[in-house]
Amino acid sequence: LSMKPVELNNLIRFQNCLKDIKAWMTQNFLLLNTDKTEVIILGPRHLRETLSNQSVNLDDIRLVPNSTVKNLGVIIDEDLSFTQQISQTSRIAFFHLRNIKRIRHILSKQDSEKLIHAFITSRLDYCNSLLSGCPSRSLRTLQLVQNAAARVLTGTRRRDHITPVLASLHWLPVKQRIEFKILLLTYKALNNQAPSYIKELLTPYCPHRPLRSLNSGLLVVPRVTKSRMGGRTFSYQAPLLWNQLPLSVREADTVSTFKARLKTFLFDKAFSSTLNHSHP
Repeated sequence: LSMKPVELNNLIRFQNCLKDIKAWMTQNFLLLNTDKTEVIILGPRHLRETLSNQSVNLDDIRLVPNSTVKNLGVIIDEDLSFTQQISQTSRIAFFHLRNIKRIRHILSKQDSEKLIHAFITSRLDYCNSLLSGCPSRSLRTLQLVQNAAARVLTGTRRRDHITPVLASLHWLPVKQRIEFKILLLTYKALNNQAPSYIKELLTPYCPHRPLRSLNSGLLVVPRVTKSRMGGRTFSYQAPLLWNQLPLSVREADTVSTFKARLKTFLFDKAFSSTLNHSHP
């Protein structure tokens, strides 16, 4: 629910919403577990504080807003910084990486890479589109995980530069992996292969007068207030990244073709300076 703190009927609206959800689940033979239901308030800190002391009742159980909640394995915090989610992902990934390192000497490089993708890369990629628009300092922790995985796989020393190693493995860095996820979802939405509520967030660019960009498949980048997290939304990030793609990528006729061209584009974007330096 989106609401203003000054509204007097906030709690009534919230309770009615919970009742509607419970009724819908009951009609569909599902159970709303009251003991595991969590509440979180998202918004500016000074506005959150006006609602933080309020609570709602569900089946006579008092629900108090939490500072973090977990949904589908993702930890969501009040500031949408995903700091705790990043920390947990990093901690679990390093745990598995240490175990892989112990047996790396008895595994082939191919088998070791399979293990790393199964236990490390899969965690870096899980719901990573939520991190779109995050500052680089937030993504640095996850990038360190990928760097460590590349060192374990290739036996690279800690003092050696890791960027050429990532390029040789054809691994996209964390930031580009996030962009890949956003752009793939955008392509599917524009080609009716994604839910309608995703497609509704995208607006094709239609100039008022004939221009060369008329048939280039561009999207409208909405005006947002970045200081209020507007720059992190899919409706802003998707068109912003989409319009930066070459026309040949945007016009790919199949998903597999789009993914191949997109990875090539993002790979060149991430490692262009490294590749140019190694091949003068």
